[in-house]
Amino acid sequence: MNRGGSSPSAAASYLLCTNCRKVLRKKLVKQLELYAHGKRCSTLRFLKLGLGEVETRVDDKRIRVSQPLTRGPSAFIPEKEVVQANTVDERTNFLVEEYSTSGRLDNITQVMSLHTQYLESFLRSQFYMLRMDGPLPLPHRHYIAIMAAARHQCSYLINMHVDEFLKTGGIAEWLNGLQYVPQRLKNLNEINKLLAHRPWLITKEHIQEFEKLKNSVLKCVENIVDSLSELEALMERMKRLQEEREDEEASQEEMTTRFEKEKKESLFVVSGDTFHSFPHSDFEDDMIITSDVSRYIEDPGFGYEDFARRGEEHLPTFRAQDYTWENHGFSLVNRLYSDIGHLLDEKFRMVYNLTYNTMATHEDVDTTMLRRALFNYVHCMFGIRYDDYDYGEVNQLLERSLKVYIKTVTCYPERTTKRMYDSYWRQFKHSEKVHVNLLLMEARMQAELLYALRAITRHLT
Repeated sequence: MNRGGSSPSAAASYLLCTNCRKVLRKKLVKQLELYAHGKRCSTLRFLKLGLGEVETRVDDKRIRVSQPLTRGPSAFIPEKEVVQANTVDERTNFLVEEYSTSGRLDNITQVMSLHTQYLESFLRSQFYMLRMDGPLPLPHRHYIAIMAAARHQCSYLINMHVDEFLKTGGIAEWLNGLQYVPQRLKNLNEINKLLAHRPWLITKEHIQEFEKLKNSVLKCVENIVDSLSELEALMERMKRLQEEREDEEASQEEMTTRFEKEKKESLFVVSGDTFHSFPHSDFEDDMIITSDVSRYIEDPGFGYEDFARRGEEHLPTFRAQDYTWENHGFSLVNRLYSDIGHLLDEKFRMVYNLTYNTMATHEDVDTTMLRRALFNYVHCMFGIRYDDYDYGEVNQLLERSLKVYIKTVTCYPERTTKRMYDSYWRQFKHSEKVHVNLLLMEARMQAELLYALRAITRHLT
């Protein structure tokens, strides 16, 4: 229909809704897969070429389709830098074809492929949890993933798992909201909420609730599961700290004092810096929870709250030595959910030890101290203390803008903006900043697991 005196060419064009486009693309993908098999070439590579041709034909016919908000897999990283940095494209394609649950090179995988060693560990553990035999049906696993992603308003992951939920035989009605799912899934809301925002509140009583609802502990475990001068200054601080460590050993009392100091200071990072250093407009869009997200959560106002509350004299602390991943969590997970412990442990070790011995343009640099500071700072914000770690290193190595970024990504990821991303380590490579994000993600996951697994251990003993 010609509206408002529009031109004939405009009148000839029409809208193709997102859902219709998805259906058409799936049919095209199936045909292209069959054709690729006959040609004996890489299905993934052929599909990328084939769909590119389809998109061209769509454009030729003047069909209006929704356009991506940015070019490339990340709004923060220029597309050409992701492509240039990824020198192991063949290896990445193999990993995607072998382990990716979606069978395609999605945006997250493309960014992670800047660190292929880690990507392999990530995809293997994800594949095991979402595709291999286990106590939970496959659709249930993807629905739980939808619930988890909804807590941080991540529409991208929600849509990804909605597709997988339907592909694995999920009941479409469940996608209307939590009120349409079985009670046993709905009852996961409470522990999902705590894991996402305040894992230190998880107790053995929460685990006992699963028993009352006839959920096995096994199922419970599966559910849980800058400028160049700034760079030079950071490297100098790392060197000085290393020398001081060799010359002087801090007492246990001093180590504890430094942890408590860092824990209290973390209270003021976001409230004091984020909302003043960055315009409020950076956050406004994230404060609005759309209906597509809200249907999968209850108590949307529940969020991260500083572990060390202002005015409290007795701050509860999780002493890592009393319940470690290596000595306690790993063995419990492996006993209750075979093999996943090994995969998670490999992933944690991979991201923690990953290094190319470089910092921006500098080579032959030992980054151990910096990686440890990033990992331990996340655990500090979740109330986990390592008795043998000097928390003075955190203040020495992590600048204020980086602390703001760390706390936002870890505690309020939906508020993360490009301005925050650009504000720290300006001379570092994007691949190095991606490594920071991977460290933060795994440190948070390990913190959540430690609290949940400790509660399960207390329930079992």
